[in-house]
Amino acid sequence: MKAAVLRQPGQPMTIEDVDLAEPRAGEVEVRVQAAGVCHSDLHYMTGDLPTRLPIVLGHEGAGVVERVGPGVTRVAPGDPVVLMWRPRCGHCAFCSSGRPALCTSAKKQVSTGGLLDGTSRLSADGETVHHFLGVSCFAERAVVAEESVIRIPQGTPPRVAALVGCAVVTGVGAVLNVLGAGAGRSVLVMGAGGVGLSTVIGADLVGAYPVIVADVAPDKLDLARRLGATHTVTVGGDVAVDDAVRDIVPDGVEWAFDAVGKAETLAAAMASLRTGGTTVAIGLGRAGATVEVPINDLVQREKRLVGSLYGSSNTVTQVPRLLELYAAGRLDLDALVGETYPLDAINDAYDALAAGAVGRAVIEPGVAA
Repeated sequence: MKAAVLRQPGQPMTIEDVDLAEPRAGEVEVRVQAAGVCHSDLHYMTGDLPTRLPIVLGHEGAGVVERVGPGVTRVAPGDPVVLMWRPRCGHCAFCSSGRPALCTSAKKQVSTGGLLDGTSRLSADGETVHHFLGVSCFAERAVVAEESVIRIPQGTPPRVAALVGCAVVTGVGAVLNVLGAGAGRSVLVMGAGGVGLSTVIGADLVGAYPVIVADVAPDKLDLARRLGATHTVTVGGDVAVDDAVRDIVPDGVEWAFDAVGKAETLAAAMASLRTGGTTVAIGLGRAGATVEVPINDLVQREKRLVGSLYGSSNTVTQVPRLLELYAAGRLDLDALVGETYPLDAINDAYDALAAGAVGRAVIEPGVAA
């Protein structure tokens, strides 16, 4: 099969013929129909985050089950599925305590570049090629653990389904699961990429007001308004973000979500909070990145800074629910989809992302260049 292989950080991915072994017990083979162009993969492409090489990246995907290994009961050939980069085992301490996004089963996939048993199903000319977060959907097909797929309704557009597997469940999920009841609560979103825009969609869904979005790109802010932002702030002018926020909400916002993962954006989110407000970090940063936070803001003003991985979601139940809301017209996920690219043009897609492309671009491996 064809796959995009990263062999060296800082170098383009190469489209190669890669061998894919058949699924073993508890595994599923999926024909990939759509894969989201997520900024998290870019961290590994540039070397900001380390990984085992060579590797097939791609963690935000959707497709159709083609084969299943022995013992698989959740899905069958022909089922449309969303691929999940954070599997849920259902019995570890985190799953048992209601925090399945932190499931310990993912650790082996991350540390080994393999599947749940620590081994790879990918190779090229006899050389082992590693999996990315147990998914590797920048390819025509993928073999994943049964725990990494969720069956979805027939007829769900693959482009939309793919984005629900990461950006949407991360952004909307962070609002639903961390903020919770949000009617009338003031919200700031730092960054209008795929995750930031999904956070805007979530804030609009729960009735937050105002919903302020900050980004460097005016065209991204235009899309943010379409998706539910009530106010926007263009970053990079003479006015600091927190000052611009206080022109809208004089005391500062109750909730701020940083979807960028940079020290300056996280610091701006903290500075924009009112007394007693909370910043939720949902954007991944480079390895070792840190941020300075005024200690007395945490103590005297009881500001909070918390993290949210994968929207702090129980994906087994939340992904189907998000797709139900989409089908009911409550989530405008079609507007979130940006440009589409064939697999052969994946490097062009990431060049466009780095240059500030609007919306979430999607790779369609089955489409010819």
